[in-house]
Amino acid sequence: MSNLAPKFSRLALVRATFAGALALVPSLAFAHTGHGEADGLVHGFMHPVGGLDHVLAMVAVGIFAAQLGGRAIWAVPATFVALMALGGFLGMAGIDVPFVELGITLSIVVLGGAVALGWKNWPLGAAMAVVGVFAIFHGHAHGAEMPADASSLAYAAGFMLATALLHMAGIGLGTLIGSARAPRLTQALGAGVALIGVGLLTGVI
Repeated sequence: MSNLAPKFSRLALVRATFAGALALVPSLAFAHTGHGEADGLVHGFMHPVGGLDHVLAMVAVGIFAAQLGGRAIWAVPATFVALMALGGFLGMAGIDVPFVELGITLSIVVLGGAVALGWKNWPLGAAMAVVGVFAIFHGHAHGAEMPADASSLAYAAGFMLATALLHMAGIGLGTLIGSARAPRLTQALGAGVALIGVGLLTGVI
């Protein structure tokens, strides 16, 4: 029976993750498009999910957090969202951050590589620092591309919500694979993400 406990706890975490994701969706589903706030929310939400680079990095953050386990499951994604908001503010304010596109692409390579290598013994602070640096680049890109007529608060809420949902998807995926005790599959996913990042970095993709 003791061997089954970790499996059931992991499955419970997956269910809680997707339940949390579903709980966040109504704010979009019931938005009345046509109003400034709703338009900003929708534009902000679509920006992360509309780019392959953002999607891969966000899901990789979730898988990485699940792979680390413990407090990292919530602390790593929370750090990303918080510092992404800071980067978004810088972008909206027109404050330049150098090498934004390079930072975004490198985030895919580094986060995918971390998952691929199966590094589970990262200190929590180091993991938070790494994702936090990359989050600023992603946030700046979101903020800099905010439509001129959008509400800045609604737009920021939109891209933060989308990012959190993508993190949850990654956590759910990583936890589900972990419950099946298939670490090589997790590592293969990380390697695939990293390779796509290399392709984006070199212009092959």
